[in-house]
Amino acid sequence: MTVTERRNRPDSIDVLVVDDEDDIRELIELSLMRMGLGCDTAGSVQEARALIESRRYRLCLTDMRLPDGDGLELVELIQARQPGTPVAVITAFGSIETAIRALKLGAFDFVTKPVELKRLRELVTHALKLEPSAAAVAPGGRTLIGSSPAFLQLRAQAEKLARNQAPVFIHGESGTGKEVIARLIHGLGARANGPFVPVNCGAISPELMESEFFGHRKGSFTGAATDKEGLFQAASGGTLFLDEIGELPLAMQVKLLRAIQERAVRPVGAHAEEPVDVRILSASHQDLSRLVADGKFRQDLFFRINVITLRIPPLRERAEDIPALAEHILARVAEREGGSPRRLSVAAMAALQRHDFPGNVRELENLLERACALCDGDEIGPTDVDLQPACFAPAPARPETVSADGPPAAGTDPLEHDADDTEVERMRVLKALEDTRWNRSAAARNLGMTLRQLRYRLQKWGME
Repeated sequence: MTVTERRNRPDSIDVLVVDDEDDIRELIELSLMRMGLGCDTAGSVQEARALIESRRYRLCLTDMRLPDGDGLELVELIQARQPGTPVAVITAFGSIETAIRALKLGAFDFVTKPVELKRLRELVTHALKLEPSAAAVAPGGRTLIGSSPAFLQLRAQAEKLARNQAPVFIHGESGTGKEVIARLIHGLGARANGPFVPVNCGAISPELMESEFFGHRKGSFTGAATDKEGLFQAASGGTLFLDEIGELPLAMQVKLLRAIQERAVRPVGAHAEEPVDVRILSASHQDLSRLVADGKFRQDLFFRINVITLRIPPLRERAEDIPALAEHILARVAEREGGSPRRLSVAAMAALQRHDFPGNVRELENLLERACALCDGDEIGPTDVDLQPACFAPAPARPETVSADGPPAAGTDPLEHDADDTEVERMRVLKALEDTRWNRSAAARNLGMTLRQLRYRLQKWGME
């Protein structure tokens, strides 16, 4: 370190650097000083312990292998003594499994040796953006509603995971709010000011997948009239949320794995890779381990995205949260439509709490929106929420009824006469949805069909 650099050393000490190699310690210290940060250095676990006991830091950078122990000891120590302080580990190239162990213990992130200064600066910048605490509200006004033990545990886990950069796999049934949880993790983390880019992996054509994820260069294929950035580039500095990742074809899984490992992507038609700085969150209602066993999902990608699994309980496992959820949904409907929120009668609430809700929170939202549309007064009664008997109990099997999962029976479908013209039918349904701002209950009424018949069509066309 030069005399000038020592003279310009910041007065405040922000970072603790722990490494037994003098040249690496000096390299990191100089880089931090050029970012306007002061740091203490230590060459062993014992020296680091003494410093941690004597002062508080905003960030700790520690090597994994130290003469008298390893970095995992310091991760656990800081978790206990200075909770909330991010710890990043430095590990040898090829020791990713060790880094993943550190992430599971609560480390913020990791860098590999030889240390790339650009990557180091990105890590430090993100880590120092972490706030000591934050409310459990996802951007866009989506609040986590619930006080059941299962949901309180989920909320605590999400808040903890927001404070590191580990890949998180969110597993839950359809309609449980996987994207809401992903937005919460993003919004409470160091990347909150960066973009949150959600993508439904099952909704992208396999032929366009590489271009959508990684971008393309002008002229790289027919129709590529201009350069286009991909989803990874759009999420740079923020979070990329891969919903229904189990739908990815195997060929795309290989390319996604490389992008995550190398933190770089190569646009279609480009000759060189471009570095990207994104956090990966993924989700699926499917059991990925079963897909791995069936050969439909790569095991190496599974281990890469599944560093930490967050399970969202279905609504039937937290029926005590239904009153609070219903109140929140009714208030949101009233705000959108104007007027005072409607209220549920005691009998209507009891009926809701008896229901299994196979569609989870999404089904509850649809059911209450339909009830608000058809309710005459300010109070929603059991007949308003029980418009379709199948919502609360399986209907008796009759030839003319509609199966819960199957298509409408012959003679019961108001659009059956268009069956030979699928495109005309699609356009009519889409127009009805657009006219009602995608309120499926209202669209179904305007089309003269049941909500279940409309859902069947959307599922058939891959639009559900």
